[in-house]
Amino acid sequence: MTQSADFFARSRKVTPGGVHSPVRSLRSVYAHPIFIDSAFGSQLVDVDGVSYTDYCMAFGPLIHGHSDPTVYRAASEALETGWSYGAAETASLQLAELITGTIPWVESIRFVSSGTEAVMSALRLARAATSRDKILKFSGCYHGHSDAMLIDSGSGLAATATAGSAGITPGVMQDTLVSPLDNLEALRAVFSESGNDIAAAIIEPLPANYGLLPQTDEFLQELRQLCSQHGCLLIFDEVITGFRFGFRGYAELSGVTPDLVTYGKIIGGGFPVGAFGGRRELMELIAPQGPVYQAGTMSANPLAMKAGRAALELLISLPIHEEIERLGQLLSNEMVDCANVYVQQRGSLFWLCAADTAALSEKSSLPIRSIDKLPDTTAYGKLFRHCLHDGIYLPPSAFEVGFLSAAHTEDDIMTLVGSLKRFSLNDE
Repeated sequence: MTQSADFFARSRKVTPGGVHSPVRSLRSVYAHPIFIDSAFGSQLVDVDGVSYTDYCMAFGPLIHGHSDPTVYRAASEALETGWSYGAAETASLQLAELITGTIPWVESIRFVSSGTEAVMSALRLARAATSRDKILKFSGCYHGHSDAMLIDSGSGLAATATAGSAGITPGVMQDTLVSPLDNLEALRAVFSESGNDIAAAIIEPLPANYGLLPQTDEFLQELRQLCSQHGCLLIFDEVITGFRFGFRGYAELSGVTPDLVTYGKIIGGGFPVGAFGGRRELMELIAPQGPVYQAGTMSANPLAMKAGRAALELLISLPIHEEIERLGQLLSNEMVDCANVYVQQRGSLFWLCAADTAALSEKSSLPIRSIDKLPDTTAYGKLFRHCLHDGIYLPPSAFEVGFLSAAHTEDDIMTLVGSLKRFSLNDE
């Protein structure tokens, strides 16, 4: 028995499912969890001493790689002066000034402790600002695990029997409207029927939690127009895409300006953090300035603030976005002729489908933009285990995307390509 298997057996006795977030169980890829001992650069090392090139990268925060020296120094210096104050401090001020001084549509920002908390707070703010109750979300987008957002949700539950969660009341469900991605007719219909009751529409501008499902600029622009026409707010959930697609995120790439935006992952340099921000007149509705309550013991934790500032300053000073996008394009180009694995890539994000690529091209219009066009995902577990055997750690779910970092190299990409091309759908 490996040490990972032993730790998992022990963990199941004290933790639900043996893990603290469902996808870590590796259940959907028919494996047992790998317990990690350390991580450096692009590499994970498990408790048995086995190394893996990591393409999960903690699901997105580590754009500079594991244990980046600059972020490490910032976090170490923060520890020397205290790591939690529960009071006003300068670290969050400096990070807020950096973000609001660089992103025009974020005039004011509030730091919280997770992407889920950021979304929850942004939705409450939108309801208060509009005096409306309903929220519009899109099938295949994931916005954390608050009740209102776990209706027709994304990756963490996509492989289970239900698309939501037990424990969500009918009252919550009736205030959440769901529309399909990449469907202008359905989008216009939901606004025609309920537009004057919608407080906000929330969307991942590049959905990346139920596969990678790029939306057309036309779709995002129409959503912006309909929100403005009906007096509701547009919220971009950039927890994944924020600071990954250029410093100003996917909003700048799409040319669509949201009213509110939520952040997480990269903004904390790998430490727990979230944020929501937007126009000043909206944000000033947040307590203590306004009547919308939000608070948190660990909000704007100085350790996360200093690590996050170091991570963001690196993105400004170095051509990291260009380099990781080049690596993503290299992966995509090298996989064009692969018979058994289809790659859908945008920037430094990629999504792998274990499928007969010729048959997939014949029956699906590519790229895939909505969940009703998803291919059969049952073979992904084979692909995951095949790559794991080759020392490659892929996202442990058919619906999760892969992340590239500044620590990855061309050699890493070509090793991944070689492993993917050796994979056969007939593998046991």
